[in-house]
Amino acid sequence: MENPFFRNHRSSSIIEALDLNPTMTVLDFGCGPGRLTLPLARALREGGSVVAFDMQQAMLDRVRVRAENEGLSNVAYVRGEAGEGKVDPGRFDRILLVAVLGEIPDREGALGEMRRGLKREGLLCLSEVIADPHFQGREEVRRLASSAGFIERAFFGSPWAYTLLLAPDLSLSDRSEMGSASSERDLAEESLRVDS
Repeated sequence: MENPFFRNHRSSSIIEALDLNPTMTVLDFGCGPGRLTLPLARALREGGSVVAFDMQQAMLDRVRVRAENEGLSNVAYVRGEAGEGKVDPGRFDRILLVAVLGEIPDREGALGEMRRGLKREGLLCLSEVIADPHFQGREEVRRLASSAGFIERAFFGSPWAYTLLLAPDLSLSDRSEMGSASSERDLAEESLRVDS
């Protein structure tokens, strides 16, 4: 989304809230034209990486051109939608959903997919701004996030433009689902070796 009101909910304040270290892996889900993807890639250029994820190939192409023009080689590109199983389990230190949640038909399912995509100590950064026609209010987002297995770590902003930092609720009985992510990857890799 490229409108002046949304630009005021600055990329720098969202990125600052993420508490990044240079080796993290970050998923920018619904990356659009790369408003956050590129600053993230710059912040992580010393060994970290960003996955730009969007349903529109044209958006991914725009991000790719901009990243190449800046010499950023730590960006990967995935075309897909929430619920297609393209978010790798247990891979990400941080996941961003910025003005995207309201566009997803199964919002709770998408948040569950994001939770599974996080490492145990990972964070989901969910931002909303009222200028977005699909704006999701804080209470609705909190309800959905709780149902999907998240707990709120922090809130920044106002009712009209805010960022929530959400962490996986490790006290849930299904927490083994998160812990098993690396086991699932190990099994998949073993299967590939056997099939080779």
